[in-house]
Order: sequence, then C-alpha cells, then structure tokens
Amino acid sequence: MSYLQPNEFVTKLVDAGEAKIYMGTRDTLIRAFMAGATLALAVIFAVTIAVQTGSFLLGSLLFPVGFCMLYLMGYDLLTGVFTLVPLALFDKRPGVTVPRMLKCWGLVALGNLGGALFIAFFGYLNFSMGGTEEMSAVGQKIMEVGESRTVGYQDAGAAGWLVLFLRGVFCNWMVSMGVVGATISTHVSGKIMAMWMPIIVFFYLGFEHSVVNMFLFPIGLMMGAEFTLYQYVVWNEIPTVLGNLVGGLTLVGLVLYTTHIRTQAKKTFS
Repeated sequence: MSYLQPNEFVTKLVDAGEAKIYMGTRDTLIRAFMAGATLALAVIFAVTIAVQTGSFLLGSLLFPVGFCMLYLMGYDLLTGVFTLVPLALFDKRPGVTVPRMLKCWGLVALGNLGGALFIAFFGYLNFSMGGTEEMSAVGQKIMEVGESRTVGYQDAGAAGWLVLFLRGVFCNWMVSMGVVGATISTHVSGKIMAMWMPIIVFFYLGFEHSVVNMFLFPIGLMMGAEFTLYQYVVWNEIPTVLGNLVGGLTLVGLVLYTTHIRTQAKKTFS
C-alpha cells in the first residue's frame, strides 16, 4: 500500500492546508458543494440500508463510501479544512493569515450547505413522490433522527448542549483521522482502507458532524418533522460546528504537527 511515514504525510497535510488558502473562490465553492452533496447522498444510502435490513451497523459499515469518494475527487468538507488550514498558519506559510483562513472556512461552509440542501430537496421529493404520497419509511426515520437530535438536546438544557459539543469534538477527531488517511498512502486501496476505519466509528457512535447535519435537519423540516429552524441552529448546528473545530484542530492537527514537524528536542543521556 506504499505507507508514508508520519513526518512525510504531515508535511503533505500542511501543504494541503496552504493550497486551500490559495484556491480560487469558484473552485472552493464548487468542490465544497460537491462534497456536501456526496456526503448527504451517502447518509441517504446508509439510512436506507439500516431501514431495509434492520441493521444500523451494516449502514454504518457502508456509509464511508461517500467520504472516500469525495476525498478521492479532491472535494472539501468544513470538518477537513478546520484541521488542514490551521496547520499552514502554524507553519507560517507565506500568505496564510487568520482572515484568509476564516474566509476559506466560510466559503467551504457555504458550498457544503448548498450541496447538502440540494440533496435534501431531492430526498424530500424522492421520499414523498413529489409530495403526493405519504412519507416513505426512510423519510420517517430521517424525521425521527432530526427530532431526537434537536428537541432531545434542548430538553436536557445545558447538559444537552455540552454533550452535543463533545459529540462534535469526538466526531471530528475521527473524521479528521479519515482526512489524514487520504494522505498516508500513494495507492488508492491504501487511502480507502485508512479513510474507512475512523468514519465507521464516527457514524456508528452517532457523533455530530456539521455537514451531515446541514442535510439531516433541513430535509427533516421539509418533511414536516416536529422541530424548528431555531432549534436546529441553536440546539445542534452551532455547538456541532464549535465541537468539530475544537476536535479537528486539537486532537488531530496540533497533535500531529507538534509531534512530527515541530518536535521536541531529543533526550540525551550521558
């Protein structure tokens, strides 16, 4: 599988973060749109498998196909740029500044949202035959998820917000490990294997992913789920985004950068 050593692939991660800053606005938006759409379609795929087979584990095992496809195509998720772009800032790459990093994050978030909403609209039409029939079993399950992961957190109050934030942190720990996995091999098979493993963990454990939620909750609202846009934004998306940022930046980006690039001086023994 042609495995790269950590100091090699972490350097590639820093290079990738720098490249995101210099990417044109049009390209950033299009790649992010396609990433959001691909991931949302993978959610439909996984939920459909879970509903039809009665096995959420099987759906989780197959969900990473969407993540692998979008990263092999060079598309960008907000969770990924939360990890990659700061590395270029830490490394003091020319032209990489905080305002430009924030602009990159904003463009990727906007593109991801557009792609997720595109698939949400398709999903609504697909699950209800264009609004002429009762919602399908898959649509009903998606509605239930939206209700439990907004109203459920709100009912728990501050504790719910904290748990939601932590689930966002742990989500992007795993998802960013998947982003790293795309760089640790020069062979497609090696990349896929390395990406697949942490994505299964995130999805099966029900951690909160900001881009997945850009699809799940808008489609739930389209289908008439019993929560509001306010509840989605305040009791899911905001703490999820903050958790994803903290998780990717601290548990993956900083850890790899400080221990493989800006390493501590080696011990000496007399």
